[in-house]
Amino acid sequence: MNFKQRREDFPTLRLEDTPAYLDNACVTLKPDSVVDAVQEYYLVNPACGGRSVHRYGTKVSQGVRTARSNIASFINAEANSEVVFTRNATHSLNQVAHGLEWNEGDVVLTTDREHNSNLVPWLQLEKEQGIDHRVVASKPDNTFDLETFEAACADAGSKLKLVSMGHVGNLDGVCLPIKEITKITHDHGALMCVDGAQSTPHMKVDVKALDIDFLAFSLHKMCGPSGMGALWGRYDLLDGLRTIQAGGQTVQSATYDSFEWAPPPGRFEGGLGNFAGMLASGAAVEYLSEFDMDAIKEHEIKLNRIMSKPIRDLDAVDIIGPEDPALRGGICSILMNELPTHDIAILLDEVAGVMVRSGQHCVHSWFHDRGHPNGSLRASAYFYNTEEEAKLFADTFEEAVQAFS
Repeated sequence: MNFKQRREDFPTLRLEDTPAYLDNACVTLKPDSVVDAVQEYYLVNPACGGRSVHRYGTKVSQGVRTARSNIASFINAEANSEVVFTRNATHSLNQVAHGLEWNEGDVVLTTDREHNSNLVPWLQLEKEQGIDHRVVASKPDNTFDLETFEAACADAGSKLKLVSMGHVGNLDGVCLPIKEITKITHDHGALMCVDGAQSTPHMKVDVKALDIDFLAFSLHKMCGPSGMGALWGRYDLLDGLRTIQAGGQTVQSATYDSFEWAPPPGRFEGGLGNFAGMLASGAAVEYLSEFDMDAIKEHEIKLNRIMSKPIRDLDAVDIIGPEDPALRGGICSILMNELPTHDIAILLDEVAGVMVRSGQHCVHSWFHDRGHPNGSLRASAYFYNTEEEAKLFADTFEEAVQAFS
């Protein structure tokens, strides 16, 4: 695919003196179609979908149905009703965590590299409801250890209720063998929840092929609007899930002393929805559906090779994760050790127009466990990034490290 040509689809990339935007693991840029969808809602049909039957409301309702269908097709869901609109992957994961029924001692397994969104909800339930959250250690290079995981499942025994893991780590770009993990999980009678925030935008994610039970992801990481995410779940599981947002639209009927839940997905979309966000989410997924997701992944790996090559030879820093960029997708996360992480990030922007992320990337647990309070500097690519941008980052970063060392 001609990814460089698709840069013209993005208003930000058509500006003069466009920076090299390499913070895509946080938020991606938005194409014209997504911006247009937001504007059309507010300028043409600023109404309430799913409730009002006038022409404005009907137009929005139709658009939301199309958006939900686009997302369902994108991840190969069985039905549109299995897709719930949320605010982000964090909201989606919390809906799973606080929507399931728990007994004291129920075991939840995560990895030692989870984003806070897939760690803190389980710590909260451990404190409040007495579940048993256990961490599965990764290999020294941050790749997944299937033998350690199998041992953890066996040790949990009949108490194992849920395995919840990030498909691709926002810390290091390492992809987990989710299909194999899911088979082991199901063999032990437990459910499989996947944090797909870093995988769904960058590779083909097929919920049927993976055989998972829940998938959480954020639209703002896949060319969509801010404040929008999605939760996919097998319908039978969603139908038994407690909503964490009861109110308008979540019930079919209510009296002063009783109510009847609405079926999924409405049960989980309480209150007036972010209709502009839903419509724009549909536009984003429709846009991404034009791409070969395997080609996106390969393009990002190519850029990561360029970013990683000179950094491996620097004594003052270390790349987090495997040495081979092919195992880190589009993420090059650099452990800064004693160097001033934020200062170097600012320098990259001000001197060379290179935008990256600095800090602990909401994976505080990993950095605290290893004694790295300065965190890391993370460059993360997407399909619209170029080889020239990757080289500019690598060259400028190398100069900055030498200046501060």
